[in-house]
Amino acid sequence: MEVHQTAKSPTSDPAVIELELGLVDIFLSLCRFEWQAGYQELATALFQAEIEYGLLCPCLFLSEQSKQRLFEHFWNGDGARVGEEGALGWSTWLEKEEENRQQVMKEETADENDKGGWTGWSEPLSKQKEINLEKTSINLENVADNDVDVDVEDLEDKLETKDTEQEEDTEALMKMLGIDVNAEANNEVKDTSIWTRWSEEESSRDCNQWMPFHTKSVGPSHMDESPDKQLDEQLLGVILFEDVSEYLFSLSSGEARISLLFHFIDFFGGKIPEWMCTNNSSWTEKILSLEAVPDFLSEKLRRVNDVLTKTQTSSCGFSLEVLLGNAHDASRRIDMMKFLRNAILLCLTAFPRNHILEEAVLVAEDMFLTKMNSCSCSVTPCRGLAKGLLKNDRQDLLLCGVYARREAIFGNIDHARRVFDMALSSIESLPADLQLNAPLIYFWYAETELSNSSGNSSESLKRAIHILSCLGSGVSYNPFKCQPSSPQLLRAHQGFKERIRMLRTTWARGIINDSSTALICSAALFEELTTGWVAAVEVLDHAFSMVLPEKRSQSHQLEFLFNYYLRILQKHHKQTRLSKFLESISLGLQIYPSSPELFTALVEISHLYTVPTKLRSILDDFSNKKPSVMVWLFAVSYELIRGGSQHRIHGLFERALSNDRLRHSVLLWRCYIAYEIDIASNPSAARRVFFRAIHACPWSKKLWLDGFLKLKSVLSAKEMSDLQEVMRDKELNVRTDIYEILLQDDVGP
Repeated sequence: MEVHQTAKSPTSDPAVIELELGLVDIFLSLCRFEWQAGYQELATALFQAEIEYGLLCPCLFLSEQSKQRLFEHFWNGDGARVGEEGALGWSTWLEKEEENRQQVMKEETADENDKGGWTGWSEPLSKQKEINLEKTSINLENVADNDVDVDVEDLEDKLETKDTEQEEDTEALMKMLGIDVNAEANNEVKDTSIWTRWSEEESSRDCNQWMPFHTKSVGPSHMDESPDKQLDEQLLGVILFEDVSEYLFSLSSGEARISLLFHFIDFFGGKIPEWMCTNNSSWTEKILSLEAVPDFLSEKLRRVNDVLTKTQTSSCGFSLEVLLGNAHDASRRIDMMKFLRNAILLCLTAFPRNHILEEAVLVAEDMFLTKMNSCSCSVTPCRGLAKGLLKNDRQDLLLCGVYARREAIFGNIDHARRVFDMALSSIESLPADLQLNAPLIYFWYAETELSNSSGNSSESLKRAIHILSCLGSGVSYNPFKCQPSSPQLLRAHQGFKERIRMLRTTWARGIINDSSTALICSAALFEELTTGWVAAVEVLDHAFSMVLPEKRSQSHQLEFLFNYYLRILQKHHKQTRLSKFLESISLGLQIYPSSPELFTALVEISHLYTVPTKLRSILDDFSNKKPSVMVWLFAVSYELIRGGSQHRIHGLFERALSNDRLRHSVLLWRCYIAYEIDIASNPSAARRVFFRAIHACPWSKKLWLDGFLKLKSVLSAKEMSDLQEVMRDKELNVRTDIYEILLQDDVGP
């Protein structure tokens, strides 16, 4: 089946769309909560189940109850789920199941017909075979009604029997280790190093155990682990239908369906282009719920770090990434990229020609094949995948652009140019609706040329002007041969003005898409290259005037446009008055107070042209007027990199965490604890902060483990034992029993 969708027709009712988007946000909060509490397998299974149920479901007119019964048959079966190798999607899997059932029935009918004649001497069918034939003829929906998962019951019975048989041996072994079974839990382990090793093992397992197991696949498979231990871990990783059934829901709006998929990609660390405004409630919740510094924020903070360290005589600063580094994350990220690659490829059948998904899958392929180290590869890793996708759909114009940009990132600019030229030369032969995406390809191509540092910068500039002049003048595209003539440039100027004038009506109604935004950016870039940056800024100012002020704060396209506006000012900062730049950033932060791009630009420029006191005053002003996790992270990062005073940094953390909303930010608490331990070298203060943190954010298992890993010098064994007991009382998922660590010592190396 090419496209998987529900039988219910897509809705365009704004009320329904808003309701379903809110439902997706609630579901995302649930998955995030389960993940942070240590139930990673459940969070992953919830996403798998909802994507199969909501996006890849069969086109059947079913009630919600019947649909769930049918889905139970799929979930409890042995078919691969979305993200796993060989996954087909629920709809296709159901079709193949039906085909197999029909084939079995035909074969059995043929066997009966082949017998023919007098059958008096034939032995009657056994009772078991009659039962099997009867079961085979039942339709899939009835199978879903009566499907019983026997394997789970068998495994649980075996495990329970085994536990009973070994109970006496376990108690005897504990006595041999010097552990009094009847003593209180607090007195069992008196060595803090044991608890430190326990926390390291627990953290490692949290990183490695995030994929749920299928019931029928449970069983030892690795020779380097004991079968009993592996079986226990796999049983805990089995997510039954009953675990996910209460949280399944159908989606009828395209906006909610694609939102679910974008959130899924972002949740598992995929790199996805900007698709959501930073004023969106989903973005706010995402930033507030962070436990570590994500990739998109790391890139911005590294830019700030590079600018600040250039002017420092000594490298006395630190970064948030160093404070919160995790050695286990790299291997998990590689597996997640493979998981995402598989999932997005499957979902592209439901959302064909979506350039955001296509870029996400190519990036995931690159990161998986290069083991998260793209610098180690000269040939574009995703080339094979991209060519395969283009072979399946040769009219996918935006896929050509996405693929060409990946080639350029890996330094293959000539290959990228050939792909871009092929795409632009074929535009006129495409259907009219696909031709509307042309401005995106032109803009991407021009930006790629200007960012190409390996070739001749003068030639790249001429190429970019040629590309943009073709878009502006509306002539058929021809590959670059020479710089455009003056009449061609004049026609392009007039063409851009006319096309922007035609956008005024649609933009005034709030109808803004990626293609029209790319057209505005292309016009501004063309003016910057041919006339000057002042003319480019005028184009963007004119575009902003076409939109009602209240629309600007909720559109991610307009936020992208404003960021592009600031990049032009920043590029020409030597010719720009500082007051104009700061005024523009101030205006932007009033509209987008949680934008990492704006805070990055603020720190970069202010550091060059103002004294530190002025920048601190600006950051303090924004933190008081519109407090957010983002402003505090940049304020703290600035002080850490510059080696600011402890009094100042303490004040920043305390002011941030005194806010009723921000006190629930796990990331801020973890940064505060790490600062006290690693920079201020004050373990006692870190201990006090830690207990405040777990009181404010008791659901974060990572925060609890920080206490074991970072505070081992100030926490007693009794306190660590009590902490673990409280973790269990709070129903955090504790994967490692302390006796496993003790047994390692008993067995020896």
